[in-house]
Amino acid sequence: MRLATYNVEWFANLFDSDDHLIIDDGWSGRRDVTRAQQAEALGKVFSALDADAVMIIEAPNTGRNQNTVRALENFSSAFDLRTNAAIMGFANNTHQEIALIYDPEVVTARHDPVGQSVGDPEAPRFDSSFRIDLDVDATEDQVRFSKPPLELEVKTRQGTALRMIGAHLKSKAPHGARNRDAAMRLSIANRRKQLAQAIWLRRRIDQHIAQGASVMLMGDLNDGPGLDEYEHLFGRSSVEIVLGDDLYDPHARRALERRLGAHPTTARFKMHKGDRYLQALLDYIMVSPDLMSHRPAWRIWHPFDDAHCWELSDLCEALLLASDHFPVSLDIDI
Repeated sequence: MRLATYNVEWFANLFDSDDHLIIDDGWSGRRDVTRAQQAEALGKVFSALDADAVMIIEAPNTGRNQNTVRALENFSSAFDLRTNAAIMGFANNTHQEIALIYDPEVVTARHDPVGQSVGDPEAPRFDSSFRIDLDVDATEDQVRFSKPPLELEVKTRQGTALRMIGAHLKSKAPHGARNRDAAMRLSIANRRKQLAQAIWLRRRIDQHIAQGASVMLMGDLNDGPGLDEYEHLFGRSSVEIVLGDDLYDPHARRALERRLGAHPTTARFKMHKGDRYLQALLDYIMVSPDLMSHRPAWRIWHPFDDAHCWELSDLCEALLLASDHFPVSLDIDI
């Protein structure tokens, strides 16, 4: 079967207040891309991907009127996708939810959050607070997820049970900084918070593995070795913390082993200054050791780096119009 993770930039902007897909010439949230262009590009990408389940990062909004599940099911219906069922966990206030779309003939999924919401000193439920001393001042700080990870109990048609976690860790960008010193303070504070979130996430993974569960972590960790100049202050990236010694993702492992030279990338951003693009490895599918015996094969659907994508000009164009991230898929016999 094929599982995938995909960060869809400003997916929420493609739906009206009743969660109907908007396909017109109005601008989407993407630069110089209309809603029709982005929606149609996404339809092509999801059709080509043909996954049994896709973890959507930055899924459409859930709010007073809008509903993520309804929007995603409307999207799947519009493009006749077999992933026509959707599920999400705790809503957030960022208009960027985490949700899974899946083929109900192949997969069943249930939101199954773990941990106590109050007073759990080890790994509380992801919609609550995590207490940790972030700056070694003997005072506990309270950390919250702006986008609580999605914890699912998943079962495949073959009967395999998975603990699947969708995650989108906080970006380290120093938004709101008015000068260089303020930007530095915000960047360091944001990195501390992100590393705390990674520790929280890793503790949940440890709990599942200790109970003998098959674990799959999917999503955008917004971090990687060597991604910014503040990493040396803390010793490890959040990717290294979450990966630990037992989870495996070949792209993450390769990047960690090769600090210099080429390594895989899953995102491509236009830089604010100049006429260049920044490429980064941000999106991952990490699996527990027991899943390594099920012939896993990873693929980044990069329009320039993946030979099969490059050979299909329509797919290349769709990938570039659809999002600033590219899907990552995992083919695995489960």
